[in-house]
This record gives sequence, C-alpha cells and structure tokens, in this order.
Amino acid sequence: MRKFSGSQLLVATHNSGKLEEIVALLTDRELTILSMKDCNLEEPAETEATFVGNARIKAHAAAQATGLVALADDSGLCVDALDGAPGVYTADWAETPTGRNFAMAMTRVHRELMDRAAPTPWAASFACTLVLAWPDGHDEVFEGRAYGQIVWPGLGDRGHGYDPIFLPDGFTETFGQMDRWEKNRLSHRAKAFEKLLACFT
Repeated sequence: MRKFSGSQLLVATHNSGKLEEIVALLTDRELTILSMKDCNLEEPAETEATFVGNARIKAHAAAQATGLVALADDSGLCVDALDGAPGVYTADWAETPTGRNFAMAMTRVHRELMDRAAPTPWAASFACTLVLAWPDGHDEVFEGRAYGQIVWPGLGDRGHGYDPIFLPDGFTETFGQMDRWEKNRLSHRAKAFEKLLACFT
C-alpha cells in the first residue's frame, strides 16, 4: 500500500453533507482539506456501473487537474429485494429538474418493494467506496458497508439522503433519527475510513 504523507488533501465532491462527514472523520489529522469548490473544479460524469469505477473517475480527474492527491467517494443504498438497486444510481433516483428530492427517492424505494411484493424485513446496506488517487495515476481503494433494513414510513429528520428509511442492524433508531456523530461512527463511510487511515503516515 502506498502511504499518503502530504499536508493537503483534495476531497473530490460538491456534496456538502458528504464533505462535512469526511472532514469530521479526518478532524484529528494535521491536514488542509480542500474541496472541489475551493479549486473551482466541476465533477466529471459518472459513467461506470460500479462504485469503485465512479470513485476512480472522480479521484483521478481531480488529481490530474490540480496536481494534488485527491480522495473521492462513491456510495449508495443497495436493497436486496431490488437486486441491489438503487446502488450506483442512488443519487439519480432523487434527481428532478429543480434539484435532488430524496423524499421522492425514498417513496420510489418503497413503491418498488411493494410492486414486487417483497417480504419483510427488507434487507439493505449502505455501501461506500473511497479512492485515494495520486497525480501520477496510482490509487488505493477502501470499501465499507453498513448493514440493516428498509423501514416505512421513514423516521427522523437528521442525516441526509435515504437516512430516514435505513435502520442499521442492532439499533432501534434509523440513520435519520440518530445523532450525527453516532451515525458517523458506525456508517459505511466510517468503515471505509478505518481502512483508509491505515494509508496515512
């Protein structure tokens, strides 16, 4: 594994909620963390059918454009009874002409489960793939998952995205009900970050 020893890290996302989570997970590191907005970068099109493929696109594009080591995340909700959907299309299910509407996306998850007459419990997981890319083209990949089930109706107004309908295994509160720091401790992103931190000197 190549070690990261720099003082600056570019986080390749325009998603403010995701950026905030990543900054919090790296808070004890002596790093200057830059966002794509700081570097005036646009996100490239995510054209791959896998989390790792899309994370690689974002990380390498940012690293090449800036000469900095770049970290990209691709993550999503995978529902077993929907054959892993929405998966890499998790954000796409929320897209509208006026921005992302996750209430609509969560309703779609429930509607498709009902259309399939899928028996409960509706097993699901949140998946996160992190790619750390260097300007010379090298990268390291770290993956994490949080397992649980879909609940309906959604509960809680914390978190973001699909959090209100995801009940993690072993807990009585959805990600949408949990204190954000508790969620950050056990989330799919936290599990991927545990592996990533082994890459830091």
